[in-house]
Amino acid sequence: MKKFRLIIAVFLLILIGSFATISYAGVCDGLSHEDCKKKINELEAQVATLSKQAATLSTQIKYMDSQINLTTAKITHTENNIVLTEEEIESLTGQIGKLNTSLDHLSQVLLLKITEGYKQRSVSVFDLLLDPESATTLLGRLKYMRAAQNSDHFLAVKLERTKQSFEEQKNLREEKKTELEELKTALGTQKSSLGTQKTQKQTLLTQTSQDETKYRQLLSQALAEYQAVQNALAAGSEIGPVKRGDPIALVGNTGFPYCSTGAHLHFEVRENNVWVDPGKYINGGGWSHPLQDPVTLTQGFGVTPYSWRYTYSGGIHTGYDMVSDSSNVIRAPADGTLFTSSQNCSGAVINIKYIEHGGGVISFYLHVQ
Repeated sequence: MKKFRLIIAVFLLILIGSFATISYAGVCDGLSHEDCKKKINELEAQVATLSKQAATLSTQIKYMDSQINLTTAKITHTENNIVLTEEEIESLTGQIGKLNTSLDHLSQVLLLKITEGYKQRSVSVFDLLLDPESATTLLGRLKYMRAAQNSDHFLAVKLERTKQSFEEQKNLREEKKTELEELKTALGTQKSSLGTQKTQKQTLLTQTSQDETKYRQLLSQALAEYQAVQNALAAGSEIGPVKRGDPIALVGNTGFPYCSTGAHLHFEVRENNVWVDPGKYINGGGWSHPLQDPVTLTQGFGVTPYSWRYTYSGGIHTGYDMVSDSSNVIRAPADGTLFTSSQNCSGAVINIKYIEHGGGVISFYLHVQ
């Protein structure tokens, strides 16, 4: 068993080694499999370093370029890991086919051996003693039966080992198939991230006109919105209990022109003062939607083309920006206690409603009328 596993391990090492000279386009162009991995590690360190530097437009551009290069390298690395894994699966499939043929052959041979063994046992020792050449025949048959038993035992052991090898190869192939699906899923995520990162950089260049003053102004406005929410939590006025489905506000554009660019609802959820994806609650999580369908999501939670502005949250958009095509009424998605507050936001006034749902969960509704 150990010997078989050793053979498999050597086989995989040889297989992987045969692809070690695969080169990558773009960031990893001309690099080996291992060197590309080292390049990814270097880019990860570079991204981490740039993320800690002072927020300037030039630093932000370098940060985005490093992110794009890192994701590009990861994509090519994943693509070639997919090739490697597919080759391994193909090789394992060939091995499984050969082992299956061997199993069929060994099973047939063993069956014949067993049948022959029963035939030999059907001749009794008494019959052999009555044979005129009993001594010679008895001795010969005993030797034959002993040899046949040894041969049968060897064949049975070989059959069992082949069966074990067959099962191990099948299990290994299933593991590789699972790994392949995971790699393909990761590749899809990486390609989606690359598209977002490229759009994010283009949005940055367009919105700032590559001007440092404009860049800092946009960061300041985003921070002002965050501070307005924090102030609302500290100074909000309690309205009272609300039930799921109760109207609580109307979609508005308060905070314009510094903290809003058009009528929409910014909806976010915090758990113990930590931002979470609102979809966790309103998309099958037990809450109803705060707006009536059909709803258009203009900006989601997480990394978006505009989230570079939110340095206070690590560059993620902390909620959903959305509008309803049928109604401006905002309704409580779950029971709780409603609060209201109006706060300064870079010189404009932003109206905020929020609901305390208990258990440290709070939902926020920004820019309401």
